[in-house]
Amino acid sequence: MGQLLAEVFTHPGTELSLTDLQRRTGGHAASVHREVLRLIESGILTDRYVGHTRLVKANTVARLYAPLLELIQATYGVQPVLEELLADAEGFEKAFIFGSWAARHAGEPGPEPHDIDVLLVGSIRQRAAAQIAVQATDRLGIEVNVVVVRPETWESGEDPFVRHVQQRPLVELFVNHKDLET
Repeated sequence: MGQLLAEVFTHPGTELSLTDLQRRTGGHAASVHREVLRLIESGILTDRYVGHTRLVKANTVARLYAPLLELIQATYGVQPVLEELLADAEGFEKAFIFGSWAARHAGEPGPEPHDIDVLLVGSIRQRAAAQIAVQATDRLGIEVNVVVVRPETWESGEDPFVRHVQQRPLVELFVNHKDLET
């Protein structure tokens, strides 16, 4: 349910169909439907129908909206926010979260991360990467650092930093580049 809430809450004005939620969360249709019904009944989500399609969105006037948003952003919301911000960026092939946030996400014990480290594989301009870091920091309320590594450096694994990152937990970000969509 956390990933489902993250998809809805990190895009507060966007209506999503149950099919969209199933695809974005990787959940089973019956599970997504059941959880959405519970969230609608509790007033956390609102819904409406367009034909036979049920569209849901976060109920931003609900008493629990603000505290849930804060909790979701700190736990599940990192990936959807980063993926959204990266969708407009050009010049990279792969994106990963690494470091302490990725380690906690993978279940490694340790203190709460104080920042989020993002690695972009490509030739994205440093200025664009820095802008993404600022936007992500503003949206997530935690410092976001973006590192750019050239594809040949990533593939060879010879660079000590790259080798270290590759040996530790990584969370791949799945980015649909908006400029490639038709």
